[in-house]
Formats: sequence, structure tokens, C-alpha cells
Amino acid sequence: MSRDPVVSVIMPAYRGATLVGETIESVLAQTMGDFELIVVDDCSPDDTREVLRTYTRDPRVRLIEAEENQGPVKTRNRAFAAARGRYIAGLDQDDICLPDRFARQAAYLDAHPETVIVAAKADKLIQGRRRPDDGPPVTTPGFLRWLSHLRNPLVWSTAMIRGASARALSPFTRPEILFAEDFDLYHRIGKLGTIARIDEPLLLYRCHPGGASKAFTAKMMESAEAVLTGVYAPIFGEGSAEAARLVTLHVSGGQPVPDIETLNRINSVLFRVYAALTRRRPFDDVSEALIQDYNSRLWWKLARTSLRSGKFSLGAALSVRPGTARIRPGAATDLVMSRLIGSGRTIRKRA
Repeated sequence: MSRDPVVSVIMPAYRGATLVGETIESVLAQTMGDFELIVVDDCSPDDTREVLRTYTRDPRVRLIEAEENQGPVKTRNRAFAAARGRYIAGLDQDDICLPDRFARQAAYLDAHPETVIVAAKADKLIQGRRRPDDGPPVTTPGFLRWLSHLRNPLVWSTAMIRGASARALSPFTRPEILFAEDFDLYHRIGKLGTIARIDEPLLLYRCHPGGASKAFTAKMMESAEAVLTGVYAPIFGEGSAEAARLVTLHVSGGQPVPDIETLNRINSVLFRVYAALTRRRPFDDVSEALIQDYNSRLWWKLARTSLRSGKFSLGAALSVRPGTARIRPGAATDLVMSRLIGSGRTIRKRA
């Protein structure tokens, strides 16, 4: 190509021979053709490199063959260093772009110069079957700003980043934050502008045992906790590591809360995070409503999970219910059933 493309797609590849071809085909089938796909093969021991070479007949596909294995973060950074596009699209080797992904996201960034990242919903692909996205159905930039202080709010393979903002970061993604480097990136680049999401599916996110989110869960949680510890430092000071541990373990990790005191501490952390963000920049009315609804659902989920594990009584849980966790239709029955399940599990353990 004689001029720089609108979109540079960056993709690390390793042991991807069986899936990477379908991913590349989804890129080549985009309705917007003004892109380049930069794939860096990280010394795959299988036939990944041979599969990738078959696609280089298309001048938009650029293959970089690494001299030594460096891992996914450094490999992605190498692809980014070669990118020439106005916008940078993230993509993993096993995910599938829906046909209008690039067109929709590039148009959004064109229309919203304050936005540094626009992501999208991603439906799941499980054993060949498409399942609906189970995340928040509706978002706003304000809601995403708040949610990013609790967990990773975006699927990396849906992210499209303004190139000028990405190139202001050094490095692009930090290798020491392995398997949460995207979460770290969103906080670092979020200081330069707004993060948004198109609330329609533009990607199929493949769920399979070999995926990083399945194979390296412990390291991912450790890295996410490190990110939140840094983010929480201005809010909690010396208590930032403990606050980050509670949120990572129970809010994003879904682990049962061990006792009522811990549930109360989580309530306090969530309140202080929200209050700090509000002081920095008030939320608009739509974001406020979304946050309160999500916060309410989150508390009931924490209580239900812990009651099912038999950790504490229903009365104890309700005694620390925050006023924002409004009682939904069927919620009381759900909690009673959860407590009965928890009691049964406790009895079986004792037996």
C-alpha cells in the first residue's frame, strides 16, 4: 500500500495453527477494506507459521517471524511498533471479527475525537455455538470509567484505539502485567481521553480450554490485583493492596465471601471508590442510573454466592445490605433458597 491504512490490526500468534486461519478470514471479510493486519508469530512449534504464510499473498497481511519466543505481551508490542494506521485494532488469534466491526468502530472514533478507545460487545463462541454476551447490556463512558475500578470492562479483541494516543504510551502494553496487560492499558490510556463501547456484538469471543483466560487464571488475577492496587493508591493509601485484593477476589473473581465482616468491608470499598470518582468528575444521569443498577445486582450476587457456600446466615447478610441494593422481585426467595443450599452443604461437610 502506498499510504498508511485507516486501521492497523495487531495480532500475536503462538500455537494457533488450527484456529488462526478462521480469525484471518474474518479480518479479510470486513466491509471496510482499508486496513493492514500485522501478525507476529512467536516461534510457534506447530504449523502456525506455515498457515500464516499462505495469507501473505494479500498485501494487507504482514507477517513478522520472531527470532525467539518472548511471550504474548512483547509479541503484541512488536506488532504495534510496526503499525502505521490511524487506529489500532486489538485481536487475538482465536477470535472472530463480525463483518462490520472495523467500519463501525472507525466511524465512531471519527465522530468522537475525545474518545481514545472504543470497544464493543462480544458474543461467546463455545464449541461452535454462539452464546449471547453476558456483560452489561448497556454502557456509557461514565459507567465504564466506574466499572474499570472493579474489573476489566472490555474484551481486548473488540478494542480499537486512537493511534496517536496509543503511541503516547511507553511501552504500549507492560510485559510485567502479564494476562492483565489490557486492563492496565485501559487505565493508562484512559488518562488521555474517554473510553466507550458500542453496545452491539461486533466479535465472537472463542471460549476453549487453551485460552489464556482459562489456562492462566491465577496469574491473571494476580496481575489484575496489581493494577487495582496502583489505581486505588490515591483513594486508600496504604490500604490499597487490601482493597484491591478484596475486589479482585470476590467482585471480579466471584469467590464466596468468607464472613459477614468481609462482606461489610467490600461494601465500604465500593462506596469509597464511587465517592472518589464522583468527586473527581460527577457522573451524568444515565451513567448514575446504570451504576446504581449494577451495584445493586452485584451486592445480591455476592450475598447469594456466599449464602450458597454456607458462610453466614441470611439475617447477617441482610443486616449489612446497603441502601442502594434494592430488593428485586424474587430476590428474597432466591436468598432463602441460597441459604438452604448453603446449610445443606455445611451439614454434608460436617457429616
